[in-house]
Amino acid sequence: MCSGCSTRITLVRRPRGMAALMPKNTIARWLAVAIVGLCLLVLPFAVDAFLGRAWVRIIDVALLFTMLALGLNIVVGFAGLLDLGYIAFFAVGAYGYALLSSPQLGIHWPLMVVLPLGALVAAMFGILLGAPTLRLRGDYLAIVTLGFGEIIRIFLNNLNRPFNITNGPQGITLIDPLQLDGIALSKTYAVGNIIIAAVHSYYFVFLGCALLAIFVSMRLEDSRIGRAWIAIREDELAASAMGINTRNIKLLAFAMGATFGGLSGGLFAAFQGFISPESFTLLDSIMVLCMVVLGGMGNVGGVVLGAVLLTALPEALRYAGPLQQEWFGGIYIDPSNLRMLLFGLALVTMMLFRPAGLWPSTTRRREFSGEGNAAEEEPNAAR
Repeated sequence: MCSGCSTRITLVRRPRGMAALMPKNTIARWLAVAIVGLCLLVLPFAVDAFLGRAWVRIIDVALLFTMLALGLNIVVGFAGLLDLGYIAFFAVGAYGYALLSSPQLGIHWPLMVVLPLGALVAAMFGILLGAPTLRLRGDYLAIVTLGFGEIIRIFLNNLNRPFNITNGPQGITLIDPLQLDGIALSKTYAVGNIIIAAVHSYYFVFLGCALLAIFVSMRLEDSRIGRAWIAIREDELAASAMGINTRNIKLLAFAMGATFGGLSGGLFAAFQGFISPESFTLLDSIMVLCMVVLGGMGNVGGVVLGAVLLTALPEALRYAGPLQQEWFGGIYIDPSNLRMLLFGLALVTMMLFRPAGLWPSTTRRREFSGEGNAAEEEPNAAR
C-alpha cells in the first residue's frame, strides 16, 4: 500500500519457460492442428483398409472439387457475382494441361511449367468473361455466364477440324501423370511394409494444394481486397460511393476464381489420364454451385464441408440399388434414377432446415436469423 493513497499494488508472478511464450489457448490450438494433421496423413491408408481403394479415389476427387468450390466461393460467396459457367475455367485448365502433356500435339512439358501456365490462361479467360459483364447483376449475369460455359464446351467439342487440336468428342488420352523430381505418381511404391498406390500419392499432392487454396482463401477474406468484395456483395452502389474501384475489384474476383479452377483442372487431367468435353457440362457447374451454397456461402470452412459431402453423397447412394434388391427382392426403381432422387431430396431437406448452409458465415447467419433486421428496427423505434 503506497503512502498517501488507497491504491493497492499487486505483484503478479510471470510464468517461466515455454509457458510464458505460449498461452494455454495457443497450446490447445497447436495440439488440435497436430491431431488433425496426423488424421489426414493416415486417412488414405485407413480408408483403403476398411472401405477399399475406390473410396480413396473418391477422396482425391473431393479434394479437387474442394479447390474448385473455393474458387467459385470467391466469385459467388465473397463478391456476390452469380456464376453458372464456372466449370469452363476447370475445362480450360484441364485442356491446357492435356495439350501440353500428351501425344495429342506431341508436347511433353514439365509439370512446373504446365500447371502455372494453365492457371494463368484460366485467369485470362476469367478477365475476358468479367469485362463484358461488369454492368450485369443477378439473373442477367447468371444467364451470360451460363452461356460462356456452354460456348467453351461446344468450342472444345468442335475443335477437331479443319485442324485436330482437341480431338473433338473423342477427347484426349494418354495424358502424362504428375511427376515430382522424376517420380511418377501413377506408379505403386513400397516404403518398408507400407504400399503407396497411385491414389495415395495423388491424395497427398491434392491435399497440399487444397490446404494452400484454403490458406489463400482465408487470407483473401481478411484482406483489404476481401473486404472490398464483401462491400460490393452487400451494396455495389454504396461501395462505389466509398471509393472502391468496383470494376477492377470485380475483374480481380473473376481472375482469382478462374485461377483456382484452372489449377484444379490441370490436376484433374493428370489424375484421370483422359478428358473429354462431356466432363465439363452445365450439371457440373450446378454441382459446384450447390457445394458453395449448401456448405455455407462466403465461409471457407463451410465450402470445404459442402464439397466433401456432395462428392461423397452421390457415391454412397449407389448402394441404394443393392439394398432395394435385398429388402424387396427386386429392383422396382432404376438405381441411377433412385440415386438422383434421393440426392435431390437430401438437398431440398437441407435447404429447408438450413437455408444459410450447413456452416454459414457470421453475416449470413445473422441475416437468416433476423438479427440484422432487429438491429435496424431498434434505432427507428427509438426515434
